[in-house]
Amino acid sequence: MPRLPAAAVLCSMALAACSPTFNWRDVRIEPAGLRATLPCKPEQGARRVPLAGRAVEMAGLGCDAGGATFAILHADLGDPALAGEALAQWNRATLANMKAGVPRASAFVPPGAVPLPASLRVVATGQRADGSAVQGEAAYFVRGSRVVQAVVYADELKPQWVQPFFDGLAFE
Repeated sequence: MPRLPAAAVLCSMALAACSPTFNWRDVRIEPAGLRATLPCKPEQGARRVPLAGRAVEMAGLGCDAGGATFAILHADLGDPALAGEALAQWNRATLANMKAGVPRASAFVPPGAVPLPASLRVVATGQRADGSAVQGEAAYFVRGSRVVQAVVYADELKPQWVQPFFDGLAFE
C-alpha cells in the first residue's frame, strides 16, 4: 500500500514540472504590423508621451516570466524623418532611467524594418528604481514613421530567454 501514495506524489511532481515557465507564443501587434514571440500572455496599455519633439500615443504590451520582464512599445511619429532622432532619444532615456553603465550596442534590423544608424540592440547593467541591480537588453527599430522598442529586464539575462524574443520580431 505505501507504493500508491509515493506514486501519487511522483505523478503530481511530474505534472508540476511540465508547466512551463516560458510558454512562448506568437503575437501580432497592431497597428504596427509587427509579429513578436513572447514567453507569456501579455497585458496591453497606452499613454501619451513626448518623443522627437512632439506628443505621441505610445502603445505597449508586456509580461513577466521566469523573473524577467518582456515588453514591446511602439509609437507612430507621423513623419519618417523623425525616426532616427526618436530612436536615439529613446535609447538615451532608457539607459538614463536604469542608471546604466557603459552599454554594448550592435546594429539591429529585424525583417521588414528600415535600416537606420539608430536601429540598435543595446545591452546594459544598471539599477531599478529601488536600487537593486538589473540587466537590460533593448532593441530599437523603425518602419515608416512607426518606432519600436523591444526590451527585456532581469536580475541576470539568459541567452535562452533573450534570443527567442529578439529573433521573433518581424514586420509583416
